[in-house]
Amino acid sequence: METRFTKGKSALLERPLTRPKTEVSVSAFALLFSEVVQYCQSRVYSVTELQARLAEMGQRVGASLLDVLVLREKNGKRETKVLNILLFIKVSVWRSLFGKEADKLDGFPAKVTVHWHKGTTLMIKFDEAVIARDKALEGR
Repeated sequence: METRFTKGKSALLERPLTRPKTEVSVSAFALLFSEVVQYCQSRVYSVTELQARLAEMGQRVGASLLDVLVLREKNGKRETKVLNILLFIKVSVWRSLFGKEADKLDGFPAKVTVHWHKGTTLMIKFDEAVIARDKALEGR
């Protein structure tokens, strides 16, 4: 099989895994989403089972995306401070999902609510244990 080289560049498969183009056509995404839902529908017997299966798939995709972003953006170092986690979500995660930085994030773990105020705002309320943990980490 013939390997094609571009002038002064290595073969496509030899290139490093840098940031790929993040835009996906809406029709390609819609087709993939439709196929995933149909795949799940064909293997369940109730709406509750379908919701559970889709949620499980979403959990795995989200965890994988987070792993990739942590590797790319933080060289594998996971944040432990709440403020740094929020900034990572606001900038890196949001940009990879929606193509732009989040306008604002308020709070974290425990409870998440969505509000409309000059755009969609996610309100994430901290659990008291998280706040105490963050204060303990600041003392180190």
